[in-house]
This record gives sequence, structure tokens and C-alpha cells, in this order.
Amino acid sequence: MAVEEITVASLSRLSLKSLQIVDVREPDEYVAGHIPGAINIPLSVFTEKLGNIDAKKTTYMVCKSGGRSMQACEFCHDQDQPNVVNLAGGTMGWIAAGHDVVTGESPG
Repeated sequence: MAVEEITVASLSRLSLKSLQIVDVREPDEYVAGHIPGAINIPLSVFTEKLGNIDAKKTTYMVCKSGGRSMQACEFCHDQDQPNVVNLAGGTMGWIAAGHDVVTGESPG
């Protein structure tokens, strides 16, 4: 099953507060700037923390450019949790499009 992707433009039109967004970058990358509302579950511990994601809701995965988040999406598919969407272009694409990011440990 192919992983669904969403563009930065399409994600920006959604109400971020109502979405489940998971940033799979390492904590230092997340703290430096992340999409508002995104929680941090680094790919390095993703397999152990999968239970922190509500499998009933669509999960939007994000990383720096889309590679690590695609790996997280593929892992979810392998665990019979197909309700995941990869953000094409990642946080770099989000910033390049002029959208705000939150700094610090809080999802914002």
C-alpha cells in the first residue's frame, strides 16, 4: 500500500489545532522550530513510542524534508496503522512557504 502524501500548501489550509501532527526529527531539530501543534516522537525511538499515537485519527508525519517521516509512515503501515500521511517537503518546505514555526519543547 502506497503512503499518502500531502503538500505544504494543502496542510496549511487545514486547521492545525485539530490535527495529529508528529515531528519525527531529533529533539534538537524539533526545539529549533516545528509546525505549530506538532508533537515530537523522534524516528530513533519511534518503534517504542508508536503507542503514543492515536491510530484512529489521521496522523500527519513531518521531518526536515520528508525522508524520515516517510520511513515512519511505512513503519505504521507495517504495523497495520495505515491512517498516516507524509508531509512532502517537510519542515523545510513549510518554512520556505513562509509559514510560522514554534520554537522550544512545547507543541505550541
